[in-house]
Amino acid sequence: MQKRYIRWILAIIITLSAAVYQRLTGPTYPMRGDAKLGSTQLDYRFPRSHGGTGDLPVELSTPDTTYHAELYFRRYKTDKEWHLLEMANTNGLLTAQMPHQPPAGKLEYFVKVKHGGDEANLPNGTTVVARFKGGVPSGVLIPHILFMFIAMLMSSVSALEALVSGDKIRIYTIVTFASLFLGGMILGPIVQKYAFGAYWTGVPFGYDLTDNKTLFAIAGWGLAFWRVWKPENAQKYRWWVVAAAIILLAVYSIPHSAMGSELDYSKMEVVTG
Repeated sequence: MQKRYIRWILAIIITLSAAVYQRLTGPTYPMRGDAKLGSTQLDYRFPRSHGGTGDLPVELSTPDTTYHAELYFRRYKTDKEWHLLEMANTNGLLTAQMPHQPPAGKLEYFVKVKHGGDEANLPNGTTVVARFKGGVPSGVLIPHILFMFIAMLMSSVSALEALVSGDKIRIYTIVTFASLFLGGMILGPIVQKYAFGAYWTGVPFGYDLTDNKTLFAIAGWGLAFWRVWKPENAQKYRWWVVAAAIILLAVYSIPHSAMGSELDYSKMEVVTG
């Protein structure tokens, strides 16, 4: 690991692994699965997040037009009766649209598929929960994602550099902290405002896990940045950099959007945690 290019390769692998893990385990990642209907296996991919002002489309591919389906939905965490939508079958593609909800509003739903005398609920024994959000301009969202990705990459590079007592600990730490601050504390709240109507829903205003874990990571890297700011201190306090990188990696292991904003339909207020 003494060669710098090896450290960069390892950092890229760590970063991509963390990003994929966070994406796949998050509550907004589409629910995938399959079910048997007679002798046919149906694969589904149901959305759990929807941005913008339009209705939420739900689709299911079937072998042909002889399949029928009903979409059942209701507001999440309510005891209201289920609403039913007949799904249109166009050349085997079953489609229906659930009505748009206010930002942070959630609908739970499932699909009942019928063919001949067979029927199946998708998913079986549970429901899908989809959260609605406002549209976020790509000019804000893309830089936010980019800076957070750079922060994770540079965090890994900094830690590996510190482990081998490299000569670029200080500059890597500065880039890491700057990227994390821009992506998490500047662009992050702007994304949050567009999506759910509030800039910050972490402490002391709420319990949004995404905001709180970002704040925790910023604190860790802020301490490391403070310790190695003077060039002569970079080697002396290199373990602070390693600790900050471990904190950020732990933060990335927490699913994105967990314990996030949610509309309480009984009060029509957005709550977190």
